[in-house]
Amino acid sequence: MTVSVCIPMYNESACVRESAEALHNKMTEIKERRGADFELIFCDDGSTDGSADILAGWAAGKDGVKLVGYPDNRGKGNAVKTAVLSSAGDVVIFTDCDLAYGVDVIERALDKFSAEPECDVVVGSRNLDGTGYASYGFLRKIASKIYIKVLTAVGGLDLSDSQCGFKAFRGDAAREIFSYCECPGFAFDYEVLMLSKKLGKKISEMPVSVVNHGKSSVHVVGDSLKMLRDMRKIKRRTARLDLASR
Repeated sequence: MTVSVCIPMYNESACVRESAEALHNKMTEIKERRGADFELIFCDDGSTDGSADILAGWAAGKDGVKLVGYPDNRGKGNAVKTAVLSSAGDVVIFTDCDLAYGVDVIERALDKFSAEPECDVVVGSRNLDGTGYASYGFLRKIASKIYIKVLTAVGGLDLSDSQCGFKAFRGDAAREIFSYCECPGFAFDYEVLMLSKKLGKKISEMPVSVVNHGKSSVHVVGDSLKMLRDMRKIKRRTARLDLASR
């Protein structure tokens, strides 16, 4: 088995080396214990702070690290799609460069697939137990929960945390789903899940907790309005999508 871990990267010079090292150490440990090969795929989304150079310098001579990307900033959704479509793993995972959910969550996702062989997609959720928001301040916790509830209600997905930045897929399912994705921005999570349902994929949730706090780039009011507009477009496009023609 090969596990592909995909990381979108935009101006992450402050954390990319540390995160890459933590991921590489964890995947090497998993390989030694479980016999699972791995590839770490970083997609540089047009960074201007030297993130790609930092990663390339660190990765020199190391196995299992791949850097893909493009010179212009296109959005997180595009970066994740680019990384996923360049993957070869039997399991494909994406997570943020600041490793908000840590690295142990990767092995828990592998265990989830082993326990649920019919499952195609595993979605991390901060809302399944009492620990998901344990490290959040009160106002940030409330804002995040309201944001998710509004998007869930409008989007119509029966999931507790569609916007969680940790998701895992069976490899073939990941590449099929992302081949249809068009949304370049933050609404891509919603598009991925809508397409997963359209394609008949079995989705399961798994509790996760935020253990590392990066600086949030989400502006609750402005980004929520944009998300709602993008979600309406995604719903219309997904409903019209003719999968039989592919």
